[in-house]
Amino acid sequence: MVGIGLTGTILAVYVKESNKEMAVFISLATGLILFIFALSKMGTVLEVMNELAARAQINMFYLTTVLKIMGIAYIAEFGAQVCKDAGEGSIATKIELAAKILVLALALPIITAILESILRLIPS
Repeated sequence: MVGIGLTGTILAVYVKESNKEMAVFISLATGLILFIFALSKMGTVLEVMNELAARAQINMFYLTTVLKIMGIAYIAEFGAQVCKDAGEGSIATKIELAAKILVLALALPIITAILESILRLIPS
């Protein structure tokens, strides 16, 4: 992965002098290759997490929600970095904000369940 990243970086820096658009494309392609490679390893992680959740008798709704939140965070970070590489920092900031709002929306049922559990523990 490091070799692919370094190769893409060197190519992008070399090409940037003559063709900035091509350099952005090289950077994007390198990032996508690395991202896809990393995603291919996620299957093993998901299997282990599912097995552990089943052993601990954790509601799969919560595990699924946490995995969705992690996916949003990773994809948003990737997208924001691509925008920053292309010189579009303001768009990157909007991607990050949208991701934070989505994470909050997905986490709301978990937060509600935690607060309800705490309220049940407090004597009235």
